[in-house]
Amino acid sequence: MRLQINKGEFMKNWQIAERSTSSKSTINSLTGILLKASGQDDENTVRLEATDLKTSVKCISRGILVEEEGEAVLPVKVVGELFKKAPTSVFTVSVTDGKGLIIAGRNRYKFTTYPSREFPTLPVSESAPFFCSISASELLRTISEGTVASTVGEEFPKYLGTAFFQMKDGELRVISTDGRRLSLSKCYPAEKGEDSDFLLPITGLKELQRLLSSVDGETPVQVLSDTTLVFFQMGSLEFSVRRVEAAFPNYEKILNPQSTTSLDVDRNSLASALERVDVIVREFSRMVLFRLSPQGDLVLMGKAPETGAVEEILDGKIEGEPLTVAFNVGFLLDGLKALYGDRAFISFNGPEGQMTMLRPDQKDFLYMVMPIKLTESDLSFEEDDGEEEDFPTE
Repeated sequence: MRLQINKGEFMKNWQIAERSTSSKSTINSLTGILLKASGQDDENTVRLEATDLKTSVKCISRGILVEEEGEAVLPVKVVGELFKKAPTSVFTVSVTDGKGLIIAGRNRYKFTTYPSREFPTLPVSESAPFFCSISASELLRTISEGTVASTVGEEFPKYLGTAFFQMKDGELRVISTDGRRLSLSKCYPAEKGEDSDFLLPITGLKELQRLLSSVDGETPVQVLSDTTLVFFQMGSLEFSVRRVEAAFPNYEKILNPQSTTSLDVDRNSLASALERVDVIVREFSRMVLFRLSPQGDLVLMGKAPETGAVEEILDGKIEGEPLTVAFNVGFLLDGLKALYGDRAFISFNGPEGQMTMLRPDQKDFLYMVMPIKLTESDLSFEEDDGEEEDFPTE
């Protein structure tokens, strides 16, 4: 195999594939990228493939002239760094009998490749049922908002480290929860398949979000799903994620429309006030106390024995019953950042019921947080902190 590579064009695709390799695997081929070069002159095709066995990527690379066909697995750690640091904008890569050579101007770099026969055969999407077709920007928004309440890592139950994708009545929903909060975002894809659902790991979705943000927002994304994998196709790029086999809780039963108190407030003002409260409480309980008085002001309070105390007073439209309730300040900031726009509409369901955050007059995103159970000392602004309630999962 012999390739003439334009560094600027090629590295965009190389870096996409590089992120799907496994840096910790004991299987050498998983730490490399498979290059398949075919055709010559005007019919060049160079395919890059990479996988960590949980996610996989296939893409057609641009900026390459195929001088000799072939395939090889190039180790990312060494070759990838040489590609990035090559002193010329155009260089040549050749592989013969497992030995690689990079020629950049008068400079030569030799390296060892891995056998392409050891690279796993990546899954194919041809027979996977159609799930939906949606623009890259809309899918990115829905995933970004729907995973706000997620947690990353090997969690138990397994659904805690996932997002639930549900196609129902022509509406795509993405939902996540960490047991104390829940986020739900929805959209209406241009084309829909049959009603179905699946769970995908948050780690894989974070890489998908990076890919979606790197393409034009109007790029159509075809989503296909079989019993084990979900495929996302964007032009010459295909990204696949292995599904998580677990049951997601019945989230619909906690979407309680009832509320005792509501707040319509400037989003940026509330977020800024909460950030200042967090300065005081972040090393202690991270608890912020809300005091809402209908026809009055919103008062935010926080405290930490070793740091001090804070009180913020904000304007807002408060309706319903007077209420004193506490939340994790970090959870509230996560929701406000995802909300965007000028205003936030927040409904409360008493001191122990969930809080729901929405965009005023919109129903495409909601964010729910369970309050912290307050003690008598909390209500008197003393030092004890409380315990957070969990969402019911039965």
